[in-house]
Amino acid sequence: MPAPLESATRPSPADLESEELVSRLRLSINRLHRLLRQESLAGLSPAQASALGAVNRLGSPTLGELASIEQVQPPTMTKIVAGLADAGMVTRVTDASDRRSARVRITPPGKRSLESIRTLKNAFLTRRLAELSPEQQAGAADLVDLLEHLVGR
Repeated sequence: MPAPLESATRPSPADLESEELVSRLRLSINRLHRLLRQESLAGLSPAQASALGAVNRLGSPTLGELASIEQVQPPTMTKIVAGLADAGMVTRVTDASDRRSARVRITPPGKRSLESIRTLKNAFLTRRLAELSPEQQAGAADLVDLLEHLVGR
C-alpha cells in the first residue's frame, strides 16, 4: 500500500525548478505507468497491447506507420503484428492504393481485448483512489488537470 499523501502545500517557484521535484514527478509517473501496464495485458505483451491500441486509434495504419508511431524498427513491428494476427486481434489487408503495402485493422476480438485491458486498469485506479481521503481524492482531481496541462490536453 502506498504511503499516505501529505497535506497539500503549494510549492514555491524555486521548488518547481528543483531537480528533486522533477525527479519525483518523473519516477512517480513511470511507476504508475508500470503498475497499470502490469495490471492487465489480456495475455498480450506490453508491445502488443500498445500496438493494438495504436491500430485502434489510427484505424488502418501501414506497418511502417505503426512502427514509426510505436518507435520500433519495421521488422520488430512485423513480428508484433504477426503475433496479434495469430491471436485474431488484427488482420492485415492489402493497401488499395499501393498493393506492395499492407494495412493493419483491429478485429472485434481485438476491440474486446482492448476494452478488457482498459476496464481492468480503470478498476485498479478506482481501488487505489478509494483508499484516499476525500481531501486526497480532490487533490488527485487537481493533479489530473495539471497532468493534462503538462501533456497539452
